[in-house]
Amino acid sequence: MPERDLASRRMLAGLLRASHLTPLEMLPAVVAEHAAVAGLRDVRIYLADLQQYVLRPLPGSGPETERDADDEGAEPTVEGTVPGRAFQYGQVLPAAGAGPGGYRWWVPLLDGTERLGVMHVATTVDDDRAHENMEVLATLTALLLESKSRNSDSYARLLRTRPMNEAAEMQWHLMPPRTYADGRVVISAALEPAYRISGDAYDYATAGPVIHLSVFDAMGHDTAAGLTANLAVAVCRNRRRQGASLTEIGEAIEKVLVEQFGHTRYATGILADLDTRTGVLSWVNRGHHPPVVIRGGRWTTLLRCPPAHPMGTGLGLASTLCREQLQPGDRVVFYTDGITEARGPGDREFGLARFTDFLIRHHADGLPVPETLRRLVHAVLDHHGGRIQDDATVLLCEWLGPRADDFGPAAVRAGLNTS
Repeated sequence: MPERDLASRRMLAGLLRASHLTPLEMLPAVVAEHAAVAGLRDVRIYLADLQQYVLRPLPGSGPETERDADDEGAEPTVEGTVPGRAFQYGQVLPAAGAGPGGYRWWVPLLDGTERLGVMHVATTVDDDRAHENMEVLATLTALLLESKSRNSDSYARLLRTRPMNEAAEMQWHLMPPRTYADGRVVISAALEPAYRISGDAYDYATAGPVIHLSVFDAMGHDTAAGLTANLAVAVCRNRRRQGASLTEIGEAIEKVLVEQFGHTRYATGILADLDTRTGVLSWVNRGHHPPVVIRGGRWTTLLRCPPAHPMGTGLGLASTLCREQLQPGDRVVFYTDGITEARGPGDREFGLARFTDFLIRHHADGLPVPETLRRLVHAVLDHHGGRIQDDATVLLCEWLGPRADDFGPAAVRAGLNTS
């Protein structure tokens, strides 16, 4: 076996062995040590902050004297920098300037298709083997970061640029990653205000060919609203894992909320299942805004369904199970009122029309789905002068078609590049 192939194997095998007892704070040094075996130097790890505005270096990432070698600053911004573009588009990009005797690169850190940040790497050559080594090192590092972040306050502090309230602390630990993709679907979510979420929550899960999707908007803007949303999501997960139907799940949430809060707290929501073999979307509307379907990147339609009462109000309205046949490439968009009703100067709402137009225009720009939603949420924030008074959540699911057996590299590329 060629020496460079052996070096690549030693790099990965050594890092895997060392990772089991490596705390997060030591990970940059351990990654750099084993990367050097394959000729990768000046390895530094940068993680996106919670709102994805800046890329923050993980402490211990590389010598301080080399931090400005590519003139991007200690905390490069996501907008307007080379590392930021690598993060936005999920692509390996050359750094702004090559160092003495080699090349410098920015490599995206992806846990599946969830964007964690970027890795800076220097190489002495620019060939296929060097690129493969950079990419597999970044992939393994992202997996290690994700596994070690779950019990690390250091990780949580690094991602935060300001204090977080208690309700937001609950919500961020409740919800699944903001991005998921396989050969069948691309799912992406965004929500604000990131540090002061109260009653919004989203959820998704896979069960064989069925993808579950749900979004909740609990009454109020306090910690109790967060508790209501947490309870709604917990009941939803519990009942669907017992095989309950969407209608039964909604009724179970209603029952538990009434038992817990009387009739003083409630949540609206959409509960949906997508059969990826057929493209049939089934859903129940519990007093929520109707989902939107974007078809062909050109037009939209609201998915009308007779709404039942919000869960927890006990009004006794019957739930209706509705169905819609999707076409490959259709995007189903769930959202809360904070997205469409955010008001800017002159008391102007952001509005449903502007919301859907934004998604369609950025589809035409060829942006990855997670990047489209990042820009959407920032646009909503800008419309509201940087501060929104209500939670604003959007959950988007694109059905790629009945490709249930495709979970290979092409599926990963679809998750990064489908827009």
